[in-house]
Amino acid sequence: MARRRLGFWSRFAVCLVKPPLIALTKRDWRGWEHIPADGGVILAVNHVSHADPFTTAHYVYDSGRWPQFLGKESVFRIPLAGKILYWCRQIPVHRGTADAVKALDAAVAAVRAGGAIVIYPEGTTTKEPDLWPMRGKTGVARLALATGAPVIPIATWGPEKIFDPRTKKIRLMPKIPVSLWAGPPVDLSKWAGAEPSATVLNEMTDAVMIRLRDLLAEIRGGQAPPIWSPTGSAADSDAAAAQPAAPDATKDGAR
Repeated sequence: MARRRLGFWSRFAVCLVKPPLIALTKRDWRGWEHIPADGGVILAVNHVSHADPFTTAHYVYDSGRWPQFLGKESVFRIPLAGKILYWCRQIPVHRGTADAVKALDAAVAAVRAGGAIVIYPEGTTTKEPDLWPMRGKTGVARLALATGAPVIPIATWGPEKIFDPRTKKIRLMPKIPVSLWAGPPVDLSKWAGAEPSATVLNEMTDAVMIRLRDLLAEIRGGQAPPIWSPTGSAADSDAAAAQPAAPDATKDGAR
């Protein structure tokens, strides 16, 4: 499997991160059968906590794939840790700069090389008060159009119990329940070969976010609310393709 071809630093990162996560979490992993064993794939994940990149990486690694995240460039400037991220084939995003488009180019190249790219369509931890998914940015749609790779939705719930972004409280207790469920590829066939117009990108993004929302509702139970918009208006994306989304796709997917 892909992870068996890891280099020294990737194996070092696994040895550093995985044992504490095994002790810290009680894992409900489902849906690995939807993640291709090889070949380029886009893994779209909802973002509930600053802890969830670690649990998501654990989940994807245990599925047999090596996760490649798009992360804020500032993280890559941390001494030693930033170098290890580079050596582990993670992708920096220079948000708000002329270099931001390079992250999308690097992600396209990684997918075409057979990588498993993890992207957070929301671009940051959700601001929805109950941590339901919020309106996504269009980076995931741009990446899907550019590569034709399948977009696998992965819903996560539980990392907010480790670090709650609303209260900033950290809880490091053993066996915290954490769920990650992958679903079948999002059906984006309607837009195959389309030009990346604003309408097309918004519609594709809405389709991904709806699927993430509904998958998360299966984990949490009950009925999911409409997709929340950070502008303050709750817009149910089942009928929201006509609503404008954030146009700067170069910021998408950064943690």
